[in-house]
Amino acid sequence: MNKGLRSLLDVLLFVVMFILIQFVVELGGSVIYGQYKSIPIQQVVQGMASGSFSDLLAICTVVSGVLTVLLFTLLKWAPVSRHWLRTRPWAVLFWVAMLSLGIILPAEWMYEKMQIVMPESTQVLFEGVMKEPWGYVAVGILAPIAEEIVFRGAVLRSLLNVFDVRWHWLPIVVSALIFAAIHMNLAQGVHAFVIGLLLGWMYYRTHSVIPGILLHWINNTIAYVLFNLMPQVSGGKLIDLFSGNDRTMYMGLFFSLLILLPSIFQLAIRMKR
Repeated sequence: MNKGLRSLLDVLLFVVMFILIQFVVELGGSVIYGQYKSIPIQQVVQGMASGSFSDLLAICTVVSGVLTVLLFTLLKWAPVSRHWLRTRPWAVLFWVAMLSLGIILPAEWMYEKMQIVMPESTQVLFEGVMKEPWGYVAVGILAPIAEEIVFRGAVLRSLLNVFDVRWHWLPIVVSALIFAAIHMNLAQGVHAFVIGLLLGWMYYRTHSVIPGILLHWINNTIAYVLFNLMPQVSGGKLIDLFSGNDRTMYMGLFFSLLILLPSIFQLAIRMKR
């Protein structure tokens, strides 16, 4: 079996295992929860899908995240090393944090102009998890770690072995598309694709998942904080964040670009190929 075919089969294995872990954990959680609460398993499963059992879904997300990280690191599907950190890349991490902050408003503005809206069922499910005590652990901590280990540390790493270095952009795009597809709805998928391109570029340059985890963590943490501190803007438009003031919104977009563009420039200089 040639190297390219083996790498493609590995990518398929990684994606299937990521989905399978989530499915098995949620099914197992439904069985245990149903027996404990004396509720039919089918009703629990349907409730999780509709957002009725958001506490169970949050805990299952935490468990599946932990299992995913353990499986992919212990089997060395996504090799983890402190080598990159030993280079003391503090400036890179600083600009990654700035990039994370700078992209939020322009990305949201772009999605609104494209008229991309999250399905109501997904919105209800997402809001239910965010309200739970385990919500931040699931969405803000374990999701960034697990998804970066799988989709950059395993999937993208394998795809980079398939193509010549001159075509490095192709595996970055393919991995971003896979990352988008795994979210299974257009709104989250478009966001995941755009962010996935940045995450893939950073992984290609550093061969480390740490910059991606940092960007992913900041992005999800801000979403969590805004949801819980300003629930009135959840599911609304960008202008709602600025109390309906167009001028303030465009000033926010302008200052975001003043952060975003220099961050990309600095990272392009500071991240070694």
